[in-house]
Amino acid sequence: MQEKIHKIMTFVGNLSIIVGVVTIVVGIAGGVLMVIGGGKLLNERKTLIF
Repeated sequence: MQEKIHKIMTFVGNLSIIVGVVTIVVGIAGGVLMVIGGGKLLNERKTLIF
């Protein structure tokens, strides 16, 4: 019984680490894309004539 609990805890711990790393990578990538998009919008704002 204790071996089963140990295996489950190991799996959940590993899964938590993997999900955390994926979340960090996706967050950083999303932030970079938002900064690039915002910079392009601000740059194009100068060329608009109403």
